[in-house]
Amino acid sequence: MAGTRAVVLGGSMAGLLAARVLAEFYDKVTIVERDVLPREAAQRRGVPQGHHVHALLARGGEVLDELFPGLTAEVVAAGAPAGDLLGGIRWLLSGHRISRVDIGQPVLFPSRPLLEAHVRARVLALPGVRLCDGHDIAGLTTTADRRTVTGVTMRGPGGELRGIPADLVVDASGRGSRTPVWLEKLGYRPPRVDKIHIGVGYASRAYRLAPDALRGDRLILANWTPEHPRAAAVSAQEDGRVLVTLAGLLGDHPPTDHDGFLAFAESLPFDDVHRLIVDGEPLTDPVAIQYPANVRRRYEKLSRFPDGLLVLGDAICGFNPIYGQGMTVASLEAATLRRLLSGGRAPGWKAYFKAVAKVVDVPWGIATGTDLAFPGVRGRRTPKVRLVNAYLPRLHAAAVVDSSLSSAFVRVTGLLDRPEGLLRPDRLLKVLRKHRKAPASALPATAVASGEPTGVASSEPAALASGEPAVGAETPR
Repeated sequence: MAGTRAVVLGGSMAGLLAARVLAEFYDKVTIVERDVLPREAAQRRGVPQGHHVHALLARGGEVLDELFPGLTAEVVAAGAPAGDLLGGIRWLLSGHRISRVDIGQPVLFPSRPLLEAHVRARVLALPGVRLCDGHDIAGLTTTADRRTVTGVTMRGPGGELRGIPADLVVDASGRGSRTPVWLEKLGYRPPRVDKIHIGVGYASRAYRLAPDALRGDRLILANWTPEHPRAAAVSAQEDGRVLVTLAGLLGDHPPTDHDGFLAFAESLPFDDVHRLIVDGEPLTDPVAIQYPANVRRRYEKLSRFPDGLLVLGDAICGFNPIYGQGMTVASLEAATLRRLLSGGRAPGWKAYFKAVAKVVDVPWGIATGTDLAFPGVRGRRTPKVRLVNAYLPRLHAAAVVDSSLSSAFVRVTGLLDRPEGLLRPDRLLKVLRKHRKAPASALPATAVASGEPTGVASSEPAALASGEPAVGAETPR
């Protein structure tokens, strides 16, 4: 055993995954959550993104089944649609419909409340796990020298304070994490924060559509480009509903009135979404949410940090939700914590944060690189960013007729393969051959080789060449 008692701050997906891992190594694990959690699948205030389309990335599904054997089959049995990563999704990328074929990689499309409810039930059934919902965290407790965290103080519904001792505290409280504030109060420097301001807004609405309106698809993804900075996702859901999410970048947000919602869908470069919903039966009013920036807290760069405290999930890094990375990255971080704990004791904070940084690097590069393709998004665009921004639209064009390129691309977005594989010589040759057959208006291949600005920016990861983060505006603290 790594210790006797552990406390997890936050009862959403990241917190539940952390508790699942800790239960292997600690006798008692307490989850402290501000919301009163529903016992069934239901929306709740602490997860506003639960109203919008979710797709568990392929790698995330694999990790969840490793932590909870049979979970995905259980969720599918509860009504969640599932399909193939390429054959079950209609990918509309850079103005192209990429070719589709089943590649034997299943992917799950549950609503967020359904998935979280099943994970929560699995976690709370574990021996030694206890939930304190309806409680807030007032602060950390430490040794006299403030070098070691010894537990937390929580505030109950009536304002009463109570301490919980712990050998390890894991902050999985999300983007509103107060660990940076607590660090300052304890005399430590908070982490540097990297931000890419994107000004994204979403609106989602559930519909009842005609039978087989999706023509067998489980998900439609229509991505944004610099020329058309609007996107959409349409996902089959349990109970026969279809959830439609519209999104716009840099303040171009979808309206929440009926006519405005339809007009926004009609403005998309592809008419797939508008045709589906114009005659559909709305089941809910549109629900809006805004997401101002990608945010990454660089705990791995700190030189001092108290023992007995770790951070996980969105409390470390929050991504533009349109890319669907959050739950998968949290699961990978939990798997990393599990690996480090398997040594028989809690990992040191420095080793943990360095290991988690390696997990975050690729999805952070994908999300920020994608967003940096838009001229209005401020940030540093390296030659690699420019090169890949020129290359990926060509890859998408070639993938219209070449399913091997489609497969390679979606495996990267599903976090199954490393991004640099898209620039493998055989794949690069296929893309360039397709480009030479393209109309004369296409950009010259020399633009890809040189990495110079070309005027074409991909709607997909701009940091794919190396997998390294495309760092934008940094706010040192």
